Amino acid sequence: MSLLKRFVKLAGFLVVALGVASARLIVRPGRNPVWSNPREDQGLDYEDVQFSSQDGVPLAGWFISCAGAGKAPTIVFLHGWPWCRMGTRASSPLNDLPRSKPVHLLPLARAYHDAGYHVLMYDASSFGDSGRRGVYTSGWLEARDFLGALSWLGGREEVDQDRIGTIGFSMGGTTLTFALPQTDRVKAAISIQPTTPAVFTPRYGRDLLGPLQTLTGPIAELCYRLAGGPSLNFIRPAYAAAGCRSPILFVQSRGDRWGSVEDVQAMADAAPGAVEPLFLDLPDRFAGYVYMVEHPQISLDFFAQHLG
Repeated sequence: MSLLKRFVKLAGFLVVALGVASARLIVRPGRNPVWSNPREDQGLDYEDVQFSSQDGVPLAGWFISCAGAGKAPTIVFLHGWPWCRMGTRASSPLNDLPRSKPVHLLPLARAYHDAGYHVLMYDASSFGDSGRRGVYTSGWLEARDFLGALSWLGGREEVDQDRIGTIGFSMGGTTLTFALPQTDRVKAAISIQPTTPAVFTPRYGRDLLGPLQTLTGPIAELCYRLAGGPSLNFIRPAYAAAGCRSPILFVQSRGDRWGSVEDVQAMADAAPGAVEPLFLDLPDRFAGYVYMVEHPQISLDFFAQHLG
């Protein structure tokens, strides 16, 4: 066999291997473990809770009560992909997205608790300690997890049922965009860097693999479809946003090379309840997440205005 033929075969094998590896991230994402808890990390008392998604997937989480507040407003956290309820340590080559950076959500939960909110944090289906539904769907079917969380909150006497808000990061932001048209129980929402798969996937692929994305991308999507996933073009959060009538704040970093300002602006334009989007002059995607955690007054002011 000539050297050229060997090189072509090797290159072809590499392209297929990269495509299959990329597919694994959306067919069966790795699980980030829940590495601490609110008491150890922030000195907060909490309750381990279990409930089911709307379609019966067992979910695990924490309820952090604002003790002594009586009926109080509640904020539900929706984490990103492939994080857990705490965020991501970005330390596992098998379970984290390549080029991820750490995001820690418990300090933000502490800020809400101290401001008088109950907090619910849970692992979405197929992540953390929760059960598995099937292939990851970028928030489309994960919306059933959030609807299950709302049903569970309906049975808590200390929760003011007229003052429930939610904050979602990445997949969590897309999840709430798909969920809000299906419920009238959420009075205010913050969607931080939600994504449209048909936009995010090629942008992330190009940032990670450069020109090889044009070859590996179709292989990854084929594997995803064979595993039971929908066409990436089917998952369009901007279409769902047209049913989001509650006040919703969209947030996006201008320097994000995976998501885009244009994509998030399209969601905000479609959502009747959207307020002016917040576009941050930051260098990358993870800087946007960290900024919102480290500047809790932005979200506290929004919830104070819309939850009363």
